[in-house]
Amino acid sequence: MFRSLRIRNYRMFAAGGTVSNVGTWLQRTAQDWLVLDLTHGSAAALGTATALQFLPMLLFGMFGGVIADRYPKRPILVAAQSLMALLALTIGLLTMTGSAQVWHVYVMAFLLGMISCVEVPTRQAFVVEMVGRRDLPNAIALNSSIFNLARVVGPALAGVLIYVLGGTGPLFLINALTFGAVISSLVFMRASELNTAAPVPRAKGQLREGLRYVVRREELLLPVLLIGFVSMFSQSFSMSIALMAREVFKAGASSFGLASSMFAVGALGGALLAARRARLTKKVLFAGAIGFGLFQIASGLAPFYPVYLLLLVPTGIALITINTAANASVQLATSPDMRGRVMGIYMLVFTGGAPLGAPLVGWLSELGGPRTGVILSGALVLVGTGLAVVVTRLISRRVARPTLAMA
Repeated sequence: MFRSLRIRNYRMFAAGGTVSNVGTWLQRTAQDWLVLDLTHGSAAALGTATALQFLPMLLFGMFGGVIADRYPKRPILVAAQSLMALLALTIGLLTMTGSAQVWHVYVMAFLLGMISCVEVPTRQAFVVEMVGRRDLPNAIALNSSIFNLARVVGPALAGVLIYVLGGTGPLFLINALTFGAVISSLVFMRASELNTAAPVPRAKGQLREGLRYVVRREELLLPVLLIGFVSMFSQSFSMSIALMAREVFKAGASSFGLASSMFAVGALGGALLAARRARLTKKVLFAGAIGFGLFQIASGLAPFYPVYLLLLVPTGIALITINTAANASVQLATSPDMRGRVMGIYMLVFTGGAPLGAPLVGWLSELGGPRTGVILSGALVLVGTGLAVVVTRLISRRVARPTLAMA
């Protein structure tokens, strides 16, 4: 389960990432709560903030993948993490001084998204340079475990700190400090032990080349399309948790943090289960997608808060199962010289659906209440899973026709 941790560089990266991810979840929880405070509980405003954070990936995510292929990945990650720390410090100071307005949060969310366009595909492609192909699925699953361990600790701790410290401002400042851990891990890695891929020379048409590479390979196209349909609603699920906790069950900040942590407990369990598997098959991929849709519907129907909390656990397991299986299958099926561009496309569909899904969920929640938004999101995940299969088959047949004709 933990075999990738025997590698020193990955062990440092994982340790730094654990600290930094806790800070990230402190900030994510604080951001949602700050928007709700500034707008007096507006679901539409919360959806807008979430959408703005993921909109740049939709617009520019593939260009970030091109950059990841062209330049050494470690310096890119150091620069990106430093800029994120600066943004956290800025919004923290604005909030602490009472100057924060909702448009400040919107701007910060958009700028974070711009940095993530380059940072996320670079980080995803950097994992294989640390551990190699054999341990890649395990390292991806452990990354998910670390992320979701932080998701367990972060929101619960955030709820307590918001109450104890009297506001969200200090949480942004704490997050700014935690970036030091992951930056240090990157700086002090042993470069000689990295399986560094040769940078791809600058050339015309590299973006189109990446798109053609994905479209012509069914083993890439199916998980990319499937994760695109699922993530349209999974990326906004933390927003749905906030709405359910605050508006349906009338929970305070600490109880909201507990709900987020219960979801993360399931996600952590799903990641550890994935780390134990030697292979992440297509069946695992579909089981995760269908399970996430069904459990999302069930959580929207939960009659009492304790029942809702319990249902968040299998929802988290299902979501992390599909995320881990899709990520590993895409990376293993990709050649080193294309990995940055392919991961740019993957992360585009993974995070780029949020600008579409988050406002839709927010709008549905405004019209019919948070329960309606969650239930319809789950139903749309199930529909999207079927569409991913149909679209993949249609595209694969169309791509194969010219080849057959030439033969």
